[in-house]
Amino acid sequence: MQMRRRTWPLPVVLSYAAFVLVGVTSGVGGVLLPAQIHDYGISMSMIGLTFVTFSAGFFLAGASTGALVGRLGTRSALLAGGATFLVAALITTTRPTFAVLVAIQVLSGYGMGVLESVLNVYLAGLPSATVLLNRLHAFFGVGALLGPVLAAWILRYRPWTAVFLVLALLTAALLVGFALVLPRHHEREPRPLGRRSPRDGLLAQVLQRPSVMLAAAFLAVYVGLEISVGNWAYTYLVKDQGLLALTAGYALSGYWLGLTVGRFVISPLARRLGLTSQRMMLGCMAGVIGATVLTWALHGLAAGAGFALLGFFLGPLFPTAMALVPDLAPTAQVPTAIGVLNAVSVVGGAGLPWLAAAIAQGMGVWTLLPYVAVLGVLQLVLWQAAEARAVTRALV
Repeated sequence: MQMRRRTWPLPVVLSYAAFVLVGVTSGVGGVLLPAQIHDYGISMSMIGLTFVTFSAGFFLAGASTGALVGRLGTRSALLAGGATFLVAALITTTRPTFAVLVAIQVLSGYGMGVLESVLNVYLAGLPSATVLLNRLHAFFGVGALLGPVLAAWILRYRPWTAVFLVLALLTAALLVGFALVLPRHHEREPRPLGRRSPRDGLLAQVLQRPSVMLAAAFLAVYVGLEISVGNWAYTYLVKDQGLLALTAGYALSGYWLGLTVGRFVISPLARRLGLTSQRMMLGCMAGVIGATVLTWALHGLAAGAGFALLGFFLGPLFPTAMALVPDLAPTAQVPTAIGVLNAVSVVGGAGLPWLAAAIAQGMGVWTLLPYVAVLGVLQLVLWQAAEARAVTRALV
C-alpha cells in the first residue's frame, strides 16, 4: 500500500521562509553592534537608541495590522510591510549618518512588525493553526541561529553595511514570492470614499475586550521572560556558576536551540496524544516553572543544560497564544487582536529584561532564576484569566 506524502502549500512554505528572514534579521544585530559602535564612534548607550526607535516602529505595526489587512488584504499588506523594510535596509547600506540610522529604524521596525503580525493573522485562519504557527515561529529560531554566523562571515570580508545589502536582496526575493504565490482572493475590495466599513474602530473595540488585553499582558510577560533569559543567562553561568566563557556560550545556544526544537516538536506531539491547545499551553507553562526551579537547584554544567530544557517548554507559548486568538475575540476582530498582542509584547521585551538587570545590579546575578520563576507564575495566572474571560463571553 503506497503512503501519500504530506506536502505544505506554497503560501505556507513562503510564510516559513519569511520567518527565517525575520529571524536572520534579529540574529545579525548582536554581531553588528561592535562594528557600528566603532564606525560611528559612539557609546553603547547611544547605539541603544536604535533599539528604542525599532521597537516604536514595531509597536506601530502591531497597532495598525487589523486596519492594514482590512483595507489592503493579506497579500498587499505583506507587500507593503516587506517593501518598507526593503527601503530601510537599502538606506542603511549607504552608511547614513547616525541620526538617520536611528530614525530609519522606525521604518525597519514597522516593516518587520507588519510581516510578523500579518503572517500570524494569515496562518491563524488556516486549519491546524496551532501546529502551523508553532512551525512558523520555529523557523524564526532557525533564522536567529543562522543570522550570527552569516553576519560574522560577511564581516570578515566586507563592512557591516554589506549585511544589510544581503538582507535587502533576500527581502526583494521574498516580495516577488508574495506577489506570485499568495492567492488574489485574500485581497479586499476597495471601499468607496466616504463610506464607513464595519472594520472601522476595530482597534478601540479590541482594546476594550478584557480577554484580549489579558492575553496581550501574557505575551508581554512571555517575551520579557524569553529575552531576560537570553540576555542574562550567559552572565549568570559565568559569574554565579563559574563556567568558562566558551562553555557558557554553548549553553546559551542550547537555550535558543531548545526554544526552536520545542516549537517543532511539542505541538505535533500534543496532537498525537489528543491534547487540546489549551491543555498544551498549561503543560508548557508548568514545564517552564518546573525547568526554572530545576535549573536554579542545579550547579555548573548541569545548570547550563537546564536552560535548554527551559527553552524547550517556553518555545510553543507565543505561537500557540496567537493560534488561540480566535477563541478570545470575534472573527472580525482577530487581525486587529493579533496585531495588538504583537505590539504589546514589545513592551514586555523592553521593560522586563531591564528590570532583571536592575535587580541583578542591586542584589546579584543569582536573582535571575527566581525572577524568571516569578514571571513564569505570572504568565500562567494571566493566561488562565484570559481563558476564563473568553469562556464567560461564550456563555453569555
